[in-house]
Amino acid sequence: MANLVFVVGGAGAGKTTLAKRVAVRRHVPFFDMDTMLRPAAEALMTQAGLDPTDRDSEAYKSLCRDLGYRITMDAALENVALGTDAIVIGPFSRELNDPDWLRCELGRAGLNPDAVQVKVVSVFLSDESRYKERIAGRGGMLDRWKLEHWERFSLSLGRKTVAWRLPSNAVLYVDNSTASPDRAADEIERFIYGNETLD
Repeated sequence: MANLVFVVGGAGAGKTTLAKRVAVRRHVPFFDMDTMLRPAAEALMTQAGLDPTDRDSEAYKSLCRDLGYRITMDAALENVALGTDAIVIGPFSRELNDPDWLRCELGRAGLNPDAVQVKVVSVFLSDESRYKERIAGRGGMLDRWKLEHWERFSLSLGRKTVAWRLPSNAVLYVDNSTASPDRAADEIERFIYGNETLD
């Protein structure tokens, strides 16, 4: 049974850093929505005469957001259908609130929900001031809109709850405010794989 692992959370929470650590340790395919969408987003935004580094405005969401999730999920689910584990990274802000979204995605890929081990890791910071500190510290062009519109953007941050129909032990909430990345990654790895060791 393949593991389909979602690592979700707001910008700056550290979800990508932690997911990469687990992916490297376990040699698991890693699907980051930001990476997979980037070439298409830059082209679409440029063609529309908009800032190609914008990843947060309403214009971006209208043109690119759903495409990004579609590209990422199609690639991840194709791997899961082959029996390969997949780690998927993204905010999934709208999707997490839809109880039927996950089952629809699995059905769309022809997967039996009972034949896929789905786990969700929701990464957050309990100290909300640290989101801005971390985002500013990255110095990335893709974060410019976030910082320029912080009051509005910050409403999307905080702990993401999961409405998908999953057992309670299939969801892990990780406060990444103070723990070392290695310790947090250890916790996530145990959550996904238990005491299973690599061959």
